[in-house]
Amino acid sequence: MNISDIIRSFLHLFFPHTCAGCGNDALHQQQLLCLTCISELPLTNFHLYAENPVHHLFRGRLPLVNATSFAYFTKDSLLQHLLHEFKYKNRKDIGTWLAHRLGEALQESQHFNKPDALIPVPLFSARERQRGYNQSHLLCEGLAEKWQLPVLPNVVVRTSRTQSQTRKNRIERWQNMEGKFELRSHTLIEGKHILLVDDVLTTGATLEACGRALLQAPQVTLSVATIGFVTR
Repeated sequence: MNISDIIRSFLHLFFPHTCAGCGNDALHQQQLLCLTCISELPLTNFHLYAENPVHHLFRGRLPLVNATSFAYFTKDSLLQHLLHEFKYKNRKDIGTWLAHRLGEALQESQHFNKPDALIPVPLFSARERQRGYNQSHLLCEGLAEKWQLPVLPNVVVRTSRTQSQTRKNRIERWQNMEGKFELRSHTLIEGKHILLVDDVLTTGATLEACGRALLQAPQVTLSVATIGFVTR
């Protein structure tokens, strides 16, 4: 064993690199998830189909070019754990990893048209300052690394703080979000195909309200993509 191996072994002993999913330490320093956790991610493969459950969810509510979610989101699942760590515990590396996987999937799809720019669903400014970052913006940055596309975070803003959506039904979620987004820079997106990005899709109320604001810009076309798709 050479000196480099000894140093790596010493560092691993006191500063172990563990799987972000299960805590297993038998993985390479550059890996985020072990192979077991990667294999357990319940991928939707919605990007392979022009008509899929995400597109169907918005039918009659929001005109979309494409729509997809990366994986199914269920209570107490691996994906819920990963997104909770990303969203609330500053594990930005998890968000980047998930965004890269989503970006790779979309690049391989024959049904998902490449957009001109990426827009994150905005947080209310006070909440973003409190959390320190907007998780949707970080997802956009991860996608941008794969697609070499601009991220436009200030085109649309959230104008007021909203109540948690967790315990609300579909109608209450829409009422909670209606009118909470405002288009600020329509010239930046005029005539462009925009991909609106968020972390989790439940009823679609947030994406619908934000998407309606974006569609106020002339000749804009819209697609949506999320990491998680909530199943009930």
